Amino acid sequence: MITDFDDYLIHQAPLPINQMGVVNRNAYDRYWFNGHDKAGTFLFEAGLGRYPNRFVQDAHFSVAVDGVQHSFHASRRVPDNPIDSSVGPMRVEVVEPMRIVRLVIDPNDTEVECNLTFHAKAPPVQEPKNVMWDGTRLIMDTQRFTQYGTWEGYFSIKGKRYEVKRSEVIGNRDKSWGMRPVGEYEEGAPSRLTTDPAVYWVWSPIHFDGFCTHFLTREMPDGHAQELSASIVKTYPDDQEVPKDVLEVDEEVMASATNTIRWKSGTRWPEDAGLVFEKRDGTKLEIELEPIFRFQMMGIGYQHPEWGHAVWRDELEIGYESWKLDEVEPDEYCTIHVHNIVRAKMGDKTGIGILETIVFGRHEPSGFQDLFDGAP
Repeated sequence: MITDFDDYLIHQAPLPINQMGVVNRNAYDRYWFNGHDKAGTFLFEAGLGRYPNRFVQDAHFSVAVDGVQHSFHASRRVPDNPIDSSVGPMRVEVVEPMRIVRLVIDPNDTEVECNLTFHAKAPPVQEPKNVMWDGTRLIMDTQRFTQYGTWEGYFSIKGKRYEVKRSEVIGNRDKSWGMRPVGEYEEGAPSRLTTDPAVYWVWSPIHFDGFCTHFLTREMPDGHAQELSASIVKTYPDDQEVPKDVLEVDEEVMASATNTIRWKSGTRWPEDAGLVFEKRDGTKLEIELEPIFRFQMMGIGYQHPEWGHAVWRDELEIGYESWKLDEVEPDEYCTIHVHNIVRAKMGDKTGIGILETIVFGRHEPSGFQDLFDGAP
């Protein structure tokens, strides 16, 4: 079916633009955002995904504040026109590509609303492709970029309004696309991954004054890094100073990097962490990360038992839920994946950012042997 986007020079396959060149059922295109104040008192996150081969488009917005995490969820049949980046009352508006993006939730029955605008501090950082195989079958093949920025606007939870000022609230966004395991589980022969299921993923963008650091790794059970990326990115005071050419990102890519995490006893949640960046001239930079508070990724659909990504719910449905963070059980499938706001120290420089951890199964450097066992 021809749509408005077909009038642009953007085709990557001999198909209308609303038909994915990726024929895998789990093809997707997705926005993700987060924002937190520099004092570390709240964290909001959001995601909006299009899954055309599953006929689903869904969206999530979640805020952790005052010890409680509140979540808005929405799901609909995927619209024919990919320019429609809305799910019920929630939508994403690209105001100026790679510079200004707006996130809106109009008034609705859940009493969760927002009007938040992201202003870039730097051009996007292209991450390594994320590829995963299940035996001989390719099950994940994604491309993603991360971008640093500031936020302005407001969000409102059950009638309580929080003002968001650019001088006080920073954050990140990413955009990813390709295919990844989502939606309802497939029937048929069991996956080969079930014989020794294991995921070790750490991602950490940190804001310092005048620059940001970027780190990610995905490790095998023995600690070998299948994916590894670390860099230092120059930032700009205002989005209009950010180079228009996204290829002009001022990024110093590290020669290598390592991570060390001390886990809270009985959990797979971090107590503290350290990163070591090694520059190409051999210089080493040590970054200490101290968590301030935890955000459950279930709040924006990850491993959610009911509002998981790309799961068919209805032509349109919205919902709300909340929980006290100190009452969350740490050893359940849906609660292991977390973000922590962290204070960072690198030499005499201090910063603040995010530490993402998701660790299932065996990971020998951490001492994990079973699917959900916690640290000693």
